[in-house]
Amino acid sequence: MTEAPPPSLALYIHWPYCARICPYCDFNVVRDRGRVEEQAGLVQAVLADMEAQSRLIGPRRLASIFFGGGTPSLMPPEAVAAVITRARALFPPAGDIEISLEANPTDAEAGRYAALAAAGINRLSMGVQSFDDAALKFLGRDHSAAEARRAARTAAGIFPRLSIDLIYARPGQSVADWTAELTTALDLGFEHVSPYQLTIEPTTAFGRAFARGTLVPPDEDLAAELYEATQAVLEAAGFEAYEVSNHARDEAARSSHNLHVWRGGDYLGLGPGAHGRLTLDGARTATVAHRRIADYVAGVAEGSPWTEPERLDARDAAEERVLLGLRTIEGVPLALLRSLDLSEDAGPLAELIADGFVALRDGRVAATASGRPILDAVLRALLT
Repeated sequence: MTEAPPPSLALYIHWPYCARICPYCDFNVVRDRGRVEEQAGLVQAVLADMEAQSRLIGPRRLASIFFGGGTPSLMPPEAVAAVITRARALFPPAGDIEISLEANPTDAEAGRYAALAAAGINRLSMGVQSFDDAALKFLGRDHSAAEARRAARTAAGIFPRLSIDLIYARPGQSVADWTAELTTALDLGFEHVSPYQLTIEPTTAFGRAFARGTLVPPDEDLAAELYEATQAVLEAAGFEAYEVSNHARDEAARSSHNLHVWRGGDYLGLGPGAHGRLTLDGARTATVAHRRIADYVAGVAEGSPWTEPERLDARDAAEERVLLGLRTIEGVPLALLRSLDLSEDAGPLAELIADGFVALRDGRVAATASGRPILDAVLRALLT
């Protein structure tokens, strides 16, 4: 009898350092400012944390690795290589896996791309955000549009897979401006595009400016036009919106790491403030690492890198899977919604089907083209 393979596990590594803090960012980040000794200690803590968690969760098959942040392209390539090597040793993969790293397109960081590829990165996610210099200044970015183009061309010659992040619905942005930026990204050969509508978080510099009335985002009608232009341009170029904010040229270009998370797979979060979802003692468990770098490093040394883990009951775990899964084009199994006492024959699910916001196909429920722009409202209707 053939022994079943161990369950799969994705890894997320949070590198919190940035050259500067963008005014829209509410992630767990700090200014770099040459913290060489602290960074070396953090790398060792991440390696030790991974080792300890491997003993806790038992044999697993590595599904993917994602270096996020912060700005992980500032991470020493030798440290990136050490993390990848340790991960492969602790959780042997069944074959080739996606190993992604988020990067900024400055000339200085583009000079590190070859070393990062040699360390094992095979998918680069570039935080370009805009190809307009005035917009880049507004967004607090430390690269120019010309640098972004150069970095994209450099990366295309090094990495087999490339993704780009762009931000739209900026103050003063027109549909024509946004269409031109999307077209530039496509002309540069990106196989994956993640267009994000600018979100104003209250704890950020933009949030404070919005509260003062000095930052005015586009109104709802213009934001809707920008969203529709996004779909039209990318669809015409052969891209599919396989998730609300993620478009891929074909199935092979989709992010397997993100799909693993959206499908409810286990993932281990390493680094300060990193989130994870693990099956521990048969229960879906939410983990969050200590946010402060010093607290995380000390916690790893003391055997307690997490704040209090939360064991999710069956209903909470199912609701979380719906929240994530309905963001994707494949949706979620109807059986999952039935486990939440939702029926396709009556109640909120039936109403959303009748109104054309979700559709039932082959035993799965997915948001429609009408439902995806208002997905938050669809989810509230289902789960509240």
